[in-house]
Amino acid sequence: MFLVIYIATVAGNTLIVVLVVTDHHLHTPMYLFLVNLSYMEICYTSTFLPRLLASLLTGDRTISVSGCFTQLYFSGSLAATECYLLAAMSYDRYLVICKPLHYATLMNNRFCLQLAAGSWLNGFLAITIFVLFPSQLIFCDPNEIDHFYCDPIPLIELSCSDAHLSILVDFILACVFTLPPFLLTLTSYVFILDSILIIPSITGRQKIFSTFSSHLTVVTIFYGTIIIVYMLPKRDTLRDLKKVLSLCFTVLTALVNPLIYSLRNREVKEALSKAVSKCGFHKNMQRL
Repeated sequence: MFLVIYIATVAGNTLIVVLVVTDHHLHTPMYLFLVNLSYMEICYTSTFLPRLLASLLTGDRTISVSGCFTQLYFSGSLAATECYLLAAMSYDRYLVICKPLHYATLMNNRFCLQLAAGSWLNGFLAITIFVLFPSQLIFCDPNEIDHFYCDPIPLIELSCSDAHLSILVDFILACVFTLPPFLLTLTSYVFILDSILIIPSITGRQKIFSTFSSHLTVVTIFYGTIIIVYMLPKRDTLRDLKKVLSLCFTVLTALVNPLIYSLRNREVKEALSKAVSKCGFHKNMQRL
């Protein structure tokens, strides 16, 4: 199952990247962010799914301390990058819907590239500081992580030294670096929904809603499952539920992103049909 999920995730997101890069009609800010998001999803799932597949295949479930922190660093950095990319995409949709006359001026190519580059930079900077404190802890028996990947909370719980300071600092850093993009995303959608509600015609509302519904679906899955997983009380009965829900924001979002953005986006579907027709034309030419 995990092998099928990983292959489908890599194939689907790679297809999105190839379509946007090769079709000049998709060279717009929204699709630039989508390329970054798809590439990030490929990297994100590759930080733990191949390791998980190897463990399931060989039965060897051991991982070194350095390997665990390396996985934690890259998975955390890419997850934080996704928060910023989703915020940038929501801001782009806000400008399209709420300030259409100023969109070309406000969301120019330079600013778009700065937002994309800033998302990656902030994501990796945040986790560099975040991982620094847990890496100073001393680990001893028990040495079994109660998760399918190196999640920070189960990892810190294994420490035999005082981890209260590390937990406090990491909580503060998580709030400082992840709350701003979340609040920006939430605020953007509040203004977007407010703009939609004042449109008198139902057809007009549906047309505007269709321009950002795919992104809203991804944001809901990603943030919804994260909030549930980390806000649920710490009880033994909820541990397995948390593991299942953590699959949603680590695996499910990466898997469904290509489906959501391709099936619910007319421009992507048109680019895909053009690519398929070109491939069919070239094959027929080779046969002739």
